[in-house]
Amino acid sequence: MSRPLSNEVKQALQDIYYNERTGRGKEAFALLERASEAGDGDASCVLARCLCGYQYVWKGHGFPEDDDRATELLHKSVEQGSALGVLVSMRCGELTPEVEKTMPFGSLQEAFDAALELAEAGDAFSQYVVGNAYFWWDFLRIQNKGREAFSSQEAFKAYLAENISKCEEWFWKAFRGGVYFAANNLNRYYTQGDEDIIAPQPEKAKDLWKIGAEYGHPIHQGIYARELEKAGHKEAALDWFLEAAEGGEPGAWGDVGRFYAEGIGTAKDEAYAVRCFERELPSGDVTSHNLLGRAYLLGQGVSVDYDKAFRLLSFAYEKGSKWGVFFLAKCCFYGWGTPQDYVQARKFLDEVNWNYWEADYLRGVIYGQGLGVRADVPRAVAYLQKAGEHPEAKEELSHYKKTLFGKWVRR
Repeated sequence: MSRPLSNEVKQALQDIYYNERTGRGKEAFALLERASEAGDGDASCVLARCLCGYQYVWKGHGFPEDDDRATELLHKSVEQGSALGVLVSMRCGELTPEVEKTMPFGSLQEAFDAALELAEAGDAFSQYVVGNAYFWWDFLRIQNKGREAFSSQEAFKAYLAENISKCEEWFWKAFRGGVYFAANNLNRYYTQGDEDIIAPQPEKAKDLWKIGAEYGHPIHQGIYARELEKAGHKEAALDWFLEAAEGGEPGAWGDVGRFYAEGIGTAKDEAYAVRCFERELPSGDVTSHNLLGRAYLLGQGVSVDYDKAFRLLSFAYEKGSKWGVFFLAKCCFYGWGTPQDYVQARKFLDEVNWNYWEADYLRGVIYGQGLGVRADVPRAVAYLQKAGEHPEAKEELSHYKKTLFGKWVRR
């Protein structure tokens, strides 16, 4: 008979996985730390998952990532007698023969049976762990079977299909019980199948994110909102982005602000958009930094502030986003919020890999006047002509003429 989950672990699972929008994630994390120190192996196991990054726990909790500590905790959970810890360690590749020897179970099958009992009793996290044992073929090691145990390849494949397919029911139970990322594996199971053993069933995957959104998971509300936006259902998308934002989904306030800034699915309200972007800044969301930087640069819903604009746009650029690189080029060209620097402006302009008349205009000015670069009149004219009929480009182009020999020169 398995050891029941402690009250501490049950409470932590509620706040971390089953109802993450309560905002009590950090309190639950501390609760797990205390329980782990007191010898609770299941607490050590769940705590380890909390330290493994957004693939294993909701990013909105803001938990630290620490792979080394997570590994130590998984090993500790096995030694402390957590059946869940044994299966999770196996899934992570951490159940080495040395670690396996420390577990108080007589076999991996005994540990699995203990976890299965928790799953059958209704614990969603345990249901997810059991589902993973089938989904990722860990049952082979648990049952100590391989191809050699079967009379033919067909018999072996039938055995595999029988066991792998069990994951579907367990993932659905876990998903309905509150483990949102069980939907990730269901999505993979349905869209990809499993080699030539399980055929894909993509039609079963189409409502997964909607279901998760309706269950109240902020991450699924954000994903579903993006699906709705892509399908052209702008007003419904905004409603779900707002639900996600209010639930704490990182980046969602940026999406709400984007809708209001552009008037997508709602009346345009640039001032409200600015407030949304500002709410998102602590999360480090690059979209909000970019869009708020643009707002300060152009005075959209807020007074122009070049210093703030350059700082916000630079933050996003340093995080790998090139969305605002033209605005950074413009700041460097004119000396807005940063010392005037034509060399840096040109470097930023070189990263503008989309057609935009003003980028070509600035390139034309730089090469035509030799600003931070050797003057190249033919190249300047080519850029200015590419900029089209815009007044600034036409005015700059008027300073050049062709000689009798067809060479462009500055007047």
